[in-house]
Amino acid sequence: MMKRPTSLADWLDARTGYRAGLRHLLDEPIPGDVNWWFTLGSVLVFLIVVQFVTGATLTMYYVPTPPYAYDSVRFITTGLAFGRVLRGLHFFGASFIVVFAVLHLLRVLFFGAYKTPREVTWMTGIVLLLLVLAFGLTGYLLPWDQRAYWATVVTINIARSTPLVGEWVANLMRGGPVIGALTLSRWYATHVILLPVALVLSVVTHIYLMRRHGIAGHFNPRPLPTSPFYPVHAVKDTIVIAAVFAALFTCAMVSKAPLEAMANPSDAAYIPRPEWYFLGLFQLLKYFPGKLEPIGAIGIPTLIIALLFLLPLFDPEPERDPRARPRVSAIVTLVVFAVSTLTWLGFRDTPKEQHLAAWEPRAIAGQDLMSGDKCTRCHAVGARGPTSRADASTATISGFWGTSPIRT
Repeated sequence: MMKRPTSLADWLDARTGYRAGLRHLLDEPIPGDVNWWFTLGSVLVFLIVVQFVTGATLTMYYVPTPPYAYDSVRFITTGLAFGRVLRGLHFFGASFIVVFAVLHLLRVLFFGAYKTPREVTWMTGIVLLLLVLAFGLTGYLLPWDQRAYWATVVTINIARSTPLVGEWVANLMRGGPVIGALTLSRWYATHVILLPVALVLSVVTHIYLMRRHGIAGHFNPRPLPTSPFYPVHAVKDTIVIAAVFAALFTCAMVSKAPLEAMANPSDAAYIPRPEWYFLGLFQLLKYFPGKLEPIGAIGIPTLIIALLFLLPLFDPEPERDPRARPRVSAIVTLVVFAVSTLTWLGFRDTPKEQHLAAWEPRAIAGQDLMSGDKCTRCHAVGARGPTSRADASTATISGFWGTSPIRT
């Protein structure tokens, strides 16, 4: 006969067994030589949760159609309580995830943690990195401003250069002959439905494999006694996660997530620039002009990703010390140096001029407000202003979020 529960916790444990699961989680044996570098995986999981929470909140206000997408993002940024911080957490959180994903990757490479029996764990980690970059790519178009629109044009043109299937891939990404409503809806659906499902499955698989084979620990050949995950390593994770979130929150409070003027497909003079984590690839294309573009756009990145994915098969020896793996260490160092240099060159070549920001009057009111003679009579250089009260006119901004009068 089942013992009657004496408390709510006992009742819940009798029906879910959560205490056994919690013990399994907290009592995970951790090698004694695990240091602060091994907190990066926990930081990544935390940042992914932050992105899911902030992204889900943003979808409550975002409208994925060209006429209203821009206005909805501008409303979130300027009109919603704490909206600027919310969007800042989501925007800067993407960069934080890329940084810590790369650091986590380099840590695994340095400690040789991709070797037997953790080959599949490593491969799922590469898939996770690609999914993170895909999130950054698909989310870029959603604000529907100049920066987003023209960077997407470049992205689709790069995809179009893929041999044999390039035109088909470009049409799939556009959803039609030109970038428009179908493009935005496809990228939005990919960003909020397809990629999250793929990411959750990959994270669960990655963590399951990590728990199955255990943390690799240091490459020191002398094994040290293990200790439970809680409390020592749990405290380390908590400290680093708190520091990272404090830095992210500071970025969201101090800096504005960029939002330029509304997308203008006729503005051929606009110079598109991708996010910083794609600047290296953007810069690489400059060295492969014309018919050589597929080499820089598709060939070299695909080769690097394939080598990373298959690295455990190319380096099957059990030795994990980086000094005993000179070829792998040299190739990784070369790739890191090349990507860093290309990214730096991309920053250096970024145009210095500032594009029109969304909160400037002209961007808010649009061309209708600034064109014609209604405003230029008062605001043109040397104008005398209205001569009577009847000469003053009123313009309105019409959009999804209603109308607001602007006196001119």
